Amino acid sequence: MSVTIKFLGGVGTVTGSSHLVAADKTSVILDCGLFQGRRDEFYRINTTFNYNPHKINALVLSHAHIDHCGNIPNLIKQGLRCKIYATSATKDLAKLMLEDSGKIQEEDIKYVNKINRRLGLPMRKPLYTKREASKVSKRFHSLAYGEKSCVAKDIFATLYDAGHILGSSIVVLNIKEGAKEMRLGYAVDLGRKSLPLLGDPVIPPKLDYLILESTYGGRLHAPIEEAKTKLRDAINRTVARKGKILIPSFTLERTQEVVYFLNELLKEKSIAPIPIYVDSPLATDITDIFKYHIDFLDEETRKDISNGEGPFEFLNLKYIHDQQESKALNNDKRPMIIIAGSGMCESGRILHHLQNNIGESRNTILVVGYMAQDTLGRRIVEKARFVRIFGVEHELNAEVAVINAFSGHADKNDLVDFALNCRPLKRVFLVHAEPDQSRVLSEALIQKGLSVYIPSKNEEILLP
Repeated sequence: MSVTIKFLGGVGTVTGSSHLVAADKTSVILDCGLFQGRRDEFYRINTTFNYNPHKINALVLSHAHIDHCGNIPNLIKQGLRCKIYATSATKDLAKLMLEDSGKIQEEDIKYVNKINRRLGLPMRKPLYTKREASKVSKRFHSLAYGEKSCVAKDIFATLYDAGHILGSSIVVLNIKEGAKEMRLGYAVDLGRKSLPLLGDPVIPPKLDYLILESTYGGRLHAPIEEAKTKLRDAINRTVARKGKILIPSFTLERTQEVVYFLNELLKEKSIAPIPIYVDSPLATDITDIFKYHIDFLDEETRKDISNGEGPFEFLNLKYIHDQQESKALNNDKRPMIIIAGSGMCESGRILHHLQNNIGESRNTILVVGYMAQDTLGRRIVEKARFVRIFGVEHELNAEVAVINAFSGHADKNDLVDFALNCRPLKRVFLVHAEPDQSRVLSEALIQKGLSVYIPSKNEEILLP
C-alpha cells in the first residue's frame, strides 16, 4: 500500500490547516484553512497551492472555523471540482462563515485602499469576495456522525464528534488496497470534556496513524468555571472605571460561549446589567443554526431551547447588523460590553472598536481566545507599547485581560489521553501549534511508548 501525507498548512502554526492524503492515483484534502498573519504574507500564502486542485478527488472538512475552511473559495477559483464532505451543521455554518469572510475582506480592502490612495500606495484586491464564497455551498455533501461513506476510490470517511464547535468532527479515513486497509485519524481541532453547549469528544479506536493538534500540547487548562469567575472580575473592574469591555472573539462558538456565561452572570446578579452588544451580522444566523441543529448540542442546552429558555437571548443583549449602528457605539460613553470579530484582531469590526478605544486606560480588552504569532491580537496580549491598526500606530493604554480557561481546545492531558485510546498507532503526527507546544506534547507521548513525528510545512511522508 502506497499512502502519503503532505502537510500543507497548520504546521508550526495554528492557522491555515490543510493536509493532502494520497493513495495511488486518488487524492483527498483534509481541511483548507485560511492562513492569518501580516497582510503581504496573508496574500502570498493563501494564493499558493503546492498541488494541482484539478486532481483532488474529495475534500473532507472537519469544522467551520475559518482557519480550517476559509481558503476553500480560493481553491475553487483555482480549479477544485470535487465534493466537500462534512456534517450538516458544518455545511450550514461554513456557508455563513465563508460569505462573511468574503464580505469582511471586501470591506477591509475598501478601507485600506482609502488610506493607500491618500498615501500614494498601490491598491489591493480581496482574496475572494462574498459572491465567490457563496459558490462553495453547492459542493457540500452532508455526513452524519458514525456514517462510513466512500468519498473517493478506495477511501472511506467516517466522522466522529470532536466536541470543539457545533458540528465539528474527528475524521477517520479507511484506505483500502486489495485485502489491506489502513485507518488514518485526523483530530484537528479536538475539544475539551464538559464544555457548555457541546457533547464530549468521541474517541475513534484502533487507528494506524493519527494527525493530532497540539495547540496546547504543553499546557494545562484551568477548569471552565474559572473562565466565568475571571469574566465577572474583569467586567466589574472596568465598570468601576466607567469603561468599555472589548472582547475580540471568534464569531462561531467562542461568541456563543461568552454570551452563555454573561447570561449566567446576569441571572446570578454577579455583574451590573450594562448593555451587551454582539457586533457581528453573523450572530443571529448562527443562533438560528444552533436551534435548527439541536441534535449537535448537549442534553441540557437542548432542553433549555425546547422550553424557550435558550442561552442566546436575554434582556441586556443586542445583536448589531447595521454598520452605522456599530459605528455609533464609538460615541456612546456608557460602560458596555462589545463582542466583535475577528478573534485574532486581524479583520472585521473589532478593529474599528480597538482603533477608537485602545488608547483609553478606563477600557479593557478582554482576550478569550488563542492569538497566533504575528497577529494584532498577539501583540495586544504581549502588551506592546504601540500597535498598528489600519496602518496607523496607536498607543496601548487599555487594560489587557486574558482568560485562557475559555479554550475550546484539548490541553496536554486531554491530548495524551486521546492518543493513547486510539492505539495501536504506528505513528502520531503533531500539527496545529507553535513549535514549543508540539515538542512538549511529543515528549509526553514518547514517554507513553508512542512513535511521534513533528512534520515541516509542505513535507510529504510515506506511510509504510
